[in-house]
Amino acid sequence: MLNAARATGRNCGTTFYPAAGPLAWSTTLEAAALAHSTWMQQTNTFSHTGANGSTVATRVTAAGYNWTMVGENIAAGQPTLASVMQAWLNSPGHCANIMNANYVDAGLAVKSGTAGNTYSPYWTLVLAR
Repeated sequence: MLNAARATGRNCGTTFYPAAGPLAWSTTLEAAALAHSTWMQQTNTFSHTGANGSTVATRVTAAGYNWTMVGENIAAGQPTLASVMQAWLNSPGHCANIMNANYVDAGLAVKSGTAGNTYSPYWTLVLAR
């Protein structure tokens, strides 16, 4: 779905982004994304700031990815991949991350919520170069 979205130029808010090349799946970025989604679920928190004040950059570095640029989309409550992708594409900032041609790798993770969570599920998309 990410690569299908990137294959067509689109407006993200008022900014037009031309089609971008496909992203390669990174198990390292997937691990960083899963760690953050798990932390959000376990702490009932929805934030880009993670455990001990971590950022996407520190989480990706800790996972072992040597990056030159990194970005993150998070979401909570969308029940399907299609619904979270639509939400991100409807949000100018999230859409801009997806359409950024400088990103070459991606990892995505989802963690189901529990009865004690405000949201279910929790999604994290990490994009990097």
